[in-house]
Order: sequence, then structure tokens, then C-alpha cells
Amino acid sequence: MKCLSSFLVLGLGIVLAHGQGDPSAIKKIVEEGKYRSQVMATLKELTSKFGPRLTSSTNLERAQGWAMDQFKKYGCTNVHLDQWGEFPVGFDRGKKSFGRMTLPEKVDFEFTSPSWTEGTNGPLKGKAVKAPTTKEEFDAVKGKLKGAWVVYTEGNPPRPPMRPGAEITPEQKSRMELEEAIGKAGIAGKVTASRNELTITSGSWRLDLANLPTERRAMVRKSDMDKIAANLAAGKDVELEFNLDQKWVKQARPQYNVVAEIKGTEKPDEVVIVSGHFDSWDGPGSQGALDNGTGSCTALEAARILCATGVKPKRTIRFILWSGEEQGLFGSRGYVARHMDEMDKISAVLVDDGGTNYQGGYEGIESQKAIMEAAFAPVVDAFPGLSEVFRSRPQMPRGGGSDHASFNAVGVPGFFTIETGRSDYNYVHHTQHDKYEMAIPEYLVQSSTNHAVVAYNLACLDGLLPRGPKPEQTPDPSGVPGLDKLLQSKN
Repeated sequence: MKCLSSFLVLGLGIVLAHGQGDPSAIKKIVEEGKYRSQVMATLKELTSKFGPRLTSSTNLERAQGWAMDQFKKYGCTNVHLDQWGEFPVGFDRGKKSFGRMTLPEKVDFEFTSPSWTEGTNGPLKGKAVKAPTTKEEFDAVKGKLKGAWVVYTEGNPPRPPMRPGAEITPEQKSRMELEEAIGKAGIAGKVTASRNELTITSGSWRLDLANLPTERRAMVRKSDMDKIAANLAAGKDVELEFNLDQKWVKQARPQYNVVAEIKGTEKPDEVVIVSGHFDSWDGPGSQGALDNGTGSCTALEAARILCATGVKPKRTIRFILWSGEEQGLFGSRGYVARHMDEMDKISAVLVDDGGTNYQGGYEGIESQKAIMEAAFAPVVDAFPGLSEVFRSRPQMPRGGGSDHASFNAVGVPGFFTIETGRSDYNYVHHTQHDKYEMAIPEYLVQSSTNHAVVAYNLACLDGLLPRGPKPEQTPDPSGVPGLDKLLQSKN
């Protein structure tokens, strides 16, 4: 308890000077978070029980119900689902996917396939045929294509232009026509290679329910493609087998964020938000653990800590688990659009979405610096060696690839915690390695405690956290699927 005693001597004066939380309450929060943490048990349950949680999937829906139960069990109030939009179709990936070479040698692949694409409806075996790159090459192999896995040993097949009406060169047009011919030849599917040993999952949800794609695709890691290519180059017969255990849910799927609260005692209509995105990509092997099971579970654990200690924040602390983040920050953008009349009373939004490293501080404007440093000072004192910083910038960051950006875009202070530590985020980001085993317990304990302490201190300020000038233009939320219908029903 030596670190907590030094905190009482050194840190409380800083906290009190900025009108933050009650020192005895902060001491309870730190003790609960540091010595009785449940964050790893929560992450284990989330990843083992539900696995990856793609937006529009049944896994996500089930996990959201579980998260609501957790918040209620902790003692939070106003626990509910808040709809932000609707996807035109659902997509579920099972646990039986595999890919392998069966001839001339047996090799199990590490691979993925795009989300929202056709599955195989059971194992599908076929010869490997090197993808033709010209009409002449196509004519030479077209008799072998039926039932074959077409292998792209040198680069990926061309994609149609992203922008409607974009100019297409004659060469692009020729390649696209060739790809169309390959697709119509009765092939089993197309197999491409990753740039390295990581297989990164992505996919497009922008689909027409009446005309869903039927082409199957798999992407294997580079070393697996090298083995396929070497056997083909040696003139050997190569046979591949894939089981793409994935299927459509052929109906429109409403999409939600999970919301829970600890109601403020003095200013309940003013809010501090603690959050992380609950959705993930769903490639084979992934559990959605570090992107962003960790950030979701630190928010859940912060709620547990605050409820367990019985502290009474002056303002409401609201916990939100976003969805649709991976497709375009849809959950947070939809939330901002639907709750625009509440934005002036949101003091701060804390977002943890950087993997398993610890919360090493924040970026914001100079007028926030002393307040934020005082807010996290008790945590720095309680976790020696895990330092935190506040980096001042001329204005709040308008960009960024996570949900804080949706709030900064309308002038509400949004903070993406500075992730500090030894974890290599790129190794797990959207890859087959995004598993529970990659999480670092001591970092998540610090992050959960930091979330709870900082949220409590900000909720007890004399006033709202300072903010910069409101942006001149309000963001256009029209890219959020199904939001227009919700806004019309609200009005």
C-alpha cells in the first residue's frame, strides 16, 4: 500500500486544486481496480463465448445481450440498446473454416476470406489453376477452369473503380472483362496471397439483398502461396480444398450501440462517456480480442469498479460499446446525429481502441492540460513505471480512425488514449492473431483503473471540460446506413 500512501501525500493537492473527485473515493477506485480486477476474466468470457463480432452478425447481437447483462449485474442503470442504423443483410461466419493443399503435398493454410461473401456450403476441393492474365492464356486453360481454384500467384485480380463514373483505361477494361470471364467459367473460387505472413480480413457490406455476390474468395499467407506457386511452376498437379464456413442472413439487420449509466448526483444531464467499439473483423483464427475486445472490456471493468466502490459522481458517467466502427465509425457517428441536442452537455468522450497496451495519456488543447494531468495523477502514482503524458495541440484532432473522431467533429472533446507498451499492434490488427492470448494483463488492469479514475474526476469537475471552437461545418451523417430513416422517425 506504499504507492497509495504516497499518492495521498503527493497527489491529492493537485486533484483538489482542479475541483475533481473526492480523495477517499479515488483511493477506493484505485484499490478496487488494481487489486481486485476482473478485466481478464471478462475478456476471456467475451472471446471464448462469442469470438469475433462482425457488424450485422449473430455473434455481435448475442455479445451485446451479454454486455447488457454485465452492466446490469454491476449495478448500472438505464441499460439499453441505442439504434444507429441498419445493414441491408446479415453475415455469419462459423468455426469450421479451413484451407489446405492436398496434392502434391499436404499443407494447412493460414488464410481468410472477405466478410459478406459467398461460402462453400461444406468442403470444396478442386485443382489449382494459375490465373490467366491475357485472353490467349484464358483460351489455353478455359477447359480446366470448371471446378478449379484459380490461383493468383502474381498480384491480385483487378477491382472495379470505387467511384461511380470513374474513367477506366483500355487495359483496365480488358482485365475486368477477363476476370468476368473467369468468374463465369464455373470455378470453385479465387485464391490470392497476402503481402506477408499476416492475413488481414476486410469486406464490403454495401450489398443488394436481391443480388448478393456469388464469387468465392480466399487469401492465404505469402508462404503458403509460395508453396502453391512452386509446385505449379514445377509442373505438378496441385489440389486445394477450402471450407468457407460462412452464410448470409437474408434480411435487413438493425444495428445498435450498448449504453449503460451511473447517474450523476448533482448534474445528471451532463455526461462523461467511457467507450470502446464492440464490433470486430471475423477472419478465421480471430477472436476480436485486441481490436477491440480489450477496449470494450476496459470500459466494462471501469463500470464494475465504479459500481463496486459505490462512488457518487456529480455528473452522469455513461458507458457505450459502439458497433459499426470498422466500417466507418457508424455507431458513434449515428449516435452523434441522433443525440445532437445533447452534445453541449457532454464534457468528454474517452475511447480505448489501441489494443492491449496501457493507457499512456491523452492529446488535447492546452486549456485541458492541467485538468487532465490532475485527473490521471492518482493512476500514475498507483502504477509505478506506467507513466502518462498529456500532449497539447493547437486544436482537438479532427481526424483519427476511431470513435473519438465523431465527437471532435462537432466540438465535443474526444480522446483516443495514447497506447504505450510492448505489444505490436500491427501484428494482431485485423489478422488471424487477434486472440485472447495476446492480451497483457498488467496493462489492462492499469487501463481499466485509469478509465474509472479519470471518468470519475472529470465527472466531478466544477464545470465541463474546456473545449475549443465549435467546427464551422457539422459533419454529414448520410453515409451511415439506415440513419436517415431513424432521424425521420425521431422527428
